[in-house]
Amino acid sequence: MGDDAELTAAVLAAQNGDETAFRAVYRSVHPRLLGYVRTLVGDLDAEDVTSESWLQIARDLERFSGDADRFRGWAARIARNRALDHIRMRGRRPVAVGDETELTGRAAESDTAGEAMEALATGRTLGLIARLPQDQAEAVVLRVVVGLDAKTAAETLGKRPGAVRTAAHRGLRKLAELLGEDPDMAGVLDALPAQRRPRGRAVSSGGVTHACAPTQKDM
Repeated sequence: MGDDAELTAAVLAAQNGDETAFRAVYRSVHPRLLGYVRTLVGDLDAEDVTSESWLQIARDLERFSGDADRFRGWAARIARNRALDHIRMRGRRPVAVGDETELTGRAAESDTAGEAMEALATGRTLGLIARLPQDQAEAVVLRVVVGLDAKTAAETLGKRPGAVRTAAHRGLRKLAELLGEDPDMAGVLDALPAQRRPRGRAVSSGGVTHACAPTQKDM
């Protein structure tokens, strides 16, 4: 489900008790949500924390109001709170480790920018994102992987939109350097939309510069 209108409609149907619609919402949002949680708690605990997040999402869904972007932001806030609770209980922030198997299930039809964002969502790149400072890592994942706009990402993080844009810009600029060292990932950032493409450094394509969805009843 790549279309925001379809996700908005599916969320509304799920709120009215449509189990098929809820599974569609899950399939659309879960892979990116899991990638975000991985940047916070690491690979080992990400599945459990994300599952707990979906339990709360299913439980509180009837109280949600808004479109697809607001839903993604709302789900990300729930996941973030669950992750921070988990971190506090553990008393540390594990290093995130990417797993490419979970983040490749987007719709086939996409423009060049969409394909670039898809590449940024691979497990290998999530491993690079985990090397960024936490504020930059979260901003990049929320803006590029989860797909939130700056305002919704800022609401998720409890920050100003300008601060999120700055953190995402700095994180993407550093990622451009890291990705440029990998021939398989060279040029990924070239196709990003202008608001998400790092400025201040040239990024060449040559690389020199630069789940089975649960139902609401199961939950």
